[in-house]
Amino acid sequence: MTDRHVARGKSRAFALRVVKSCQYLRTRKSEYVLSKQLLRSGTAIGALVREAEYAESRADFIHKMHMALKEANETDYWIDLLSEAGYFGPDAGLSMRADCQELLRILIAIIKTAKSQR
Repeated sequence: MTDRHVARGKSRAFALRVVKSCQYLRTRKSEYVLSKQLLRSGTAIGALVREAEYAESRADFIHKMHMALKEANETDYWIDLLSEAGYFGPDAGLSMRADCQELLRILIAIIKTAKSQR
């Protein structure tokens, strides 16, 4: 399976996890501001990966994947902040960060490969 296919599946699964985590934060922790940021950036990753599948050019593909990378990096920040603020338990925060950092590594590999094939 190619990195692109892996990115598609993992980013979608991660987006679903983010949605459920944000539901938890809102209903159980009454946290609305940071969870909205997490929801926006965490679901944008998969949307950008899907959008890149129909990129108009290699440069457009790289640009969209780089945008997904930036959203993944932002998501990692929100997870870290929510964890340190005590909204996520240690295990949940570490697990979400591990998934997010895996996406970061996959996206970096895709971008490097695409750039090398120019």
